[in-house]
Amino acid sequence: MTITERVTITLLWTIGVLVFVVLYGPAFMVVLLSFFDIGREGIDWGSFGFQWYARLGDNPQMLAALGNTLLVGASAVVLATALALGLAYYMKTGRRRGRPLLEFVIFLPFVLPAIITGISLLIAFRELGLERSLITVTIGHVVLILAVIYRMVTIRLEALEDSQIEASLDLGANGRQTFLHVVLPQLRSALVTSGLLAFTLSFDETLVTFFLVGGDATLPIRLWAMMRVGFTPEVNALVSIVLMVTIALAVLGAMSLKETMAHKR
Repeated sequence: MTITERVTITLLWTIGVLVFVVLYGPAFMVVLLSFFDIGREGIDWGSFGFQWYARLGDNPQMLAALGNTLLVGASAVVLATALALGLAYYMKTGRRRGRPLLEFVIFLPFVLPAIITGISLLIAFRELGLERSLITVTIGHVVLILAVIYRMVTIRLEALEDSQIEASLDLGANGRQTFLHVVLPQLRSALVTSGLLAFTLSFDETLVTFFLVGGDATLPIRLWAMMRVGFTPEVNALVSIVLMVTIALAVLGAMSLKETMAHKR
């Protein structure tokens, strides 16, 4: 190995390490600080413990916001999955009329700036006479994440040969039986992957939620409001828990995505 090659490899490793530190350093600091007391004098390094995790139970507003976020995310994923699955399967087996227009409608809210989507939904709900609540937040999240689920399900359906559906129908199965026993099992990995990704997007969504939320705040909105007065130490504990769960979901999503791509090939 020449000197030039060694210098190049060393430089690339240095850049890689710096990028890793910049990206993940703040998250690591949050996890680290969740085990210590923080006062005006700074960090008390002798106070290591799980006291802030225990005190999460004494912060009902934070726990309520987390519960609202989980409820909205789970509801939005279920509704968006059902809608995306129905539309994608119709485009696979139907006459496919209006597909460009349909996909334009599905993808437009996702590619628009979130503030535009949020204001548009706010105006629409106001004209319809719907009060802002977790229901309007859920509808807004469905509009956002529908594109993600629809696209991944469509990719998997396009890899599914029409002959399998035709063979099932020729053997006497009706449309419902064909869908449940032939199509749906092959969509499992795509549904899991898209569902995890969509839930992550819903969990983190702030701008659209800001325009549609009522009296029951979600976790991002609660944290946003706390920025005015400062975060309490138990926020570090909560963020650490969410981070660990997110990493676990990311691993599951990556494994499901790998399985999906293997089926596609």
